[in-house]
Amino acid sequence: MAFAAGRFYCVLLSLLAGLASGLEITSTGPTSIEKASGQSVKLDCQFSLATEDSGPLDIEWSLLSSDNQKEDKVVILYSGDRAYEDYYDPMKGRVHFNSADPKNGDASINVTGLKASDSGTYQCKVKKAPGIRSRKMLLIVMVKPSRPQCYAEGSTQEGKDIVLKCSSKEGTSPLVYSWDKTSDSKILPASAVSDPVTGNINIRNASASASGTYRCTASNRVGTEQCIMNLNVTPPPNVAGTIAGVIIAILLFLLIIAIILFCYCRARRRKKYEKEICNEIREDVPPPKSRVSTARSFTVGSQRSSLGSMSPSNLHEYALKPQYDKIPSTEEYERPPSHAPLPPPTVPKMGGPNLSRMGGIPVMIPAQNKDGSIV
Repeated sequence: MAFAAGRFYCVLLSLLAGLASGLEITSTGPTSIEKASGQSVKLDCQFSLATEDSGPLDIEWSLLSSDNQKEDKVVILYSGDRAYEDYYDPMKGRVHFNSADPKNGDASINVTGLKASDSGTYQCKVKKAPGIRSRKMLLIVMVKPSRPQCYAEGSTQEGKDIVLKCSSKEGTSPLVYSWDKTSDSKILPASAVSDPVTGNINIRNASASASGTYRCTASNRVGTEQCIMNLNVTPPPNVAGTIAGVIIAILLFLLIIAIILFCYCRARRRKKYEKEICNEIREDVPPPKSRVSTARSFTVGSQRSSLGSMSPSNLHEYALKPQYDKIPSTEEYERPPSHAPLPPPTVPKMGGPNLSRMGGIPVMIPAQNKDGSIV
């Protein structure tokens, strides 16, 4: 019984001695690394071999899947004394072994041009029969904050609450924002309240002293970016003057419209009146009687010339002669036939003494025959 126990202890010690002298991973660096996108990183994996590790050397780096249902992705491989560096297409040309001959005990790799998609857990597995060892490392690729945008939201008048905003479109969380004033006293207003998470700063009841140059800094664990803006706090506008100007402008506008309408109505009324005058037919105006007037004027003129050539002694005979050549007047022409024409007035015969008594001047008129010729 004692012999059997001693033999068991000897076998156990030999196994422990074999394990202690076999393949080992000797790297002692951090197992979690944070890097910014675009940078390079070295994933360390140093190992040592024992004399009993006589099999072929195989080194495999793989990106472990976060989902147990998915397969791990082999990134780079060393097998049969040959390196297979372009094994994983997303990292093709960006991942290489750190040593030209990994058999010397250096299975570390270098990854250049890091991307956010490179983040994950990487496993280094070294196999040399009968020994197998592995080491896991967490790589976090963080995106540096992009240049933030600074601007003022809302009104920037005195007495108002002014909100200054700052935000980066890119960057790995958590992002932290901070504000400071770079002009004048370089001290933020006493009423300013900033939020480092949202990047907003609220200046309550802003005064003219809040005007100046402000700087916002966005940062995370891998980098920082800044933006600068100028804030100009303006005095409140003259509301009464603005209202008066608006009212005056409205009145002028209405006056112009009224003048245009008045001119339009007047022109339209005049055009309508001229059109009615042109189309009106007047029935109360009799047609002109040019022939009667001409004949009447001729007869009257002839009578006057005859009377002027007669003597007073012949006036009575002329008055008694029937006036056959007399053209009836308008009244006689238009008089109904029931009315008989009145006899012509008689002219009394006056002698020379009577004419002298009445102030007339006797004129010697040569004697005429019946035909009116001078004798």
